[in-house]
Amino acid sequence: MTVAATALAPTPRALLHLLYNGARAVDVLEASLNLGLLDALEPGPVTLGELAARHHLVPARLYKLLDCLESLGLVRREQPTDALESARYQAVPGLRAAAEAVLGPQSLEKDRERYAWRELHGQLPQVLRGERSMPSAAFDWPPRTDAQVEGFEASMAAGLPPILETFRAHGARLWPGGGRMLDVGGGDGTLAAHLVREHPQLQVDVFNLPATAPLVARTRERFGLPEARLGFRGGDFLEEPLPSGYDTLGFVRVLHDWPADTARALLTAARAALPPGGRVLICEEFRTPERLAAQFFWSYFLMGVDTCVSRLREVEHYLRVLEETGFKDAEVLPGPFELIVAHR
Repeated sequence: MTVAATALAPTPRALLHLLYNGARAVDVLEASLNLGLLDALEPGPVTLGELAARHHLVPARLYKLLDCLESLGLVRREQPTDALESARYQAVPGLRAAAEAVLGPQSLEKDRERYAWRELHGQLPQVLRGERSMPSAAFDWPPRTDAQVEGFEASMAAGLPPILETFRAHGARLWPGGGRMLDVGGGDGTLAAHLVREHPQLQVDVFNLPATAPLVARTRERFGLPEARLGFRGGDFLEEPLPSGYDTLGFVRVLHDWPADTARALLTAARAALPPGGRVLICEEFRTPERLAAQFFWSYFLMGVDTCVSRLREVEHYLRVLEETGFKDAEVLPGPFELIVAHR
């Protein structure tokens, strides 16, 4: 008998039990990650006795921790005899990488803890009735103070690793001979800095609100890049045309922050700014069950903010809008965040 590598979806009652014990579930996973248990469990199968001996753990106590992981649907167990040490365990594929991403030192979820979500906790009925909101001093959209701008852009930069992975996977195809790219709404320039550092013939300008200029300058200095390769164009894409003179315009985690009409208008503006044969890149958290789960924090947090709605849309929505706005040859490149490429 082999250990199954997939988990069944929990019943509603089981799911609610697990959700109520969420903090304890995170504790179990962090301990499993930090002890190195996931390194053995994912390739697996491995016996409880082998795990206990390898990591100097008390077998009966380890058995209970593994029960916790099994209840979460993250490991499967085979019990050939009644002896605890002979039970064989195997983690679902990808658990180690997922735990590192969600719970490790560079965890996006941990970065989000600095936001004032506790202003809403336990008050959702009042929030939903419009009687309570997120204080503007805690979060304002669009960001109004220098501190809010810096905090928001730092949060966006913290979420770049899966996007960078996608761009790296397709970099040789996207920029075989360099080029000029405008990163529309490009935050503090971290994505642009990685791209120009990895593609020596590429030049990228960040187009963002003027308040972000010092942040881009700081990123440029941190990466040791000249302004000629990582530039800045200040402006408001809701109020003015997009700058021309670029063969590529990129929208990375930008369009989902705006209503469908605004997102369509931005793509229309991109087509107007591009030369014939120029291309647009769209890299978003397209709507899937996994992306909805990753978006859970913002769905919760933004219940108290009326000026911002993060709209996860299916990839098919953008393909349709690109065709309707005159772009051609749209295709979806695979990766942790899919990347849409279309041409003028």
